[in-house]
Amino acid sequence: MPAERPAPPSPPQRVTADAPGSAPASGTATGSEAVFVARGVTKVYRMGEVQVHALRGIDLDLYAGELVVMLGASGSGKSTLLNILGGIDVPTEGTVRYRDHELTRADDAALTRYRRDHVGFVFQLYNIIPSLTARENVALVTEIARNPMSPEEALDLVGLRERMDHFPAQLSGGEQQRVAIARAVAKQPEVLLCDEPTGALDVSTGVVVLDVIQRINRELGTTTVIITHNVSIAEMAERVISLSDGRIAEIRHNRTRRPPAEIKW
Repeated sequence: MPAERPAPPSPPQRVTADAPGSAPASGTATGSEAVFVARGVTKVYRMGEVQVHALRGIDLDLYAGELVVMLGASGSGKSTLLNILGGIDVPTEGTVRYRDHELTRADDAALTRYRRDHVGFVFQLYNIIPSLTARENVALVTEIARNPMSPEEALDLVGLRERMDHFPAQLSGGEQQRVAIARAVAKQPEVLLCDEPTGALDVSTGVVVLDVIQRINRELGTTTVIITHNVSIAEMAERVISLSDGRIAEIRHNRTRRPPAEIKW
């Protein structure tokens, strides 16, 4: 009886390309603890008889206090992954842990508490209420958070102390996005998840918004994830995670990070 032929090896799910002198992709240069641990994460959306595979076996660790850019074209799975990390969505298969929280076993009430207590979200289209002032928009969060900063502190952090009593219609697009960032960080979350935060902005305004996000990461120690299709923005990150077709294609460290003011696109 002929010997059984061994199965061919599975293709790698992740290619690591560290810049010279950088830390390994499995950790950070500071050796911080992993706050997110995702293993074998898949997401399949069913539309009638059609199955859309948004994520295909993602293994990923994210570390305390780091600033990560997830890079990928439309349809690469980056927004789906961000939503799962934020407890907005759940995977079809696999596990996701945030510290001692097993997100993939949590019910709706537990995920709501997780989002309220631990995560700040920044979206491309701001999602602020037009009939409320900047201060009142931020107060919506501070009134329900466990240990918030004041709306005034949050708006001052993003450079809007002089505009806090203005309505959204009286603010520029960049100022509205900064109100959204102030609202996200006012509850002092451990994690800030940003979905295309500069996607609706021009370059100069986008740079201001990125500078605010970087300042929050640096001064508050907030673990920060920015997803974008803009390759230039990756230059500000500690780690860059590239996604393609629902898989992690590459993880690399930036040996030299550029401040937002030096980024051009």
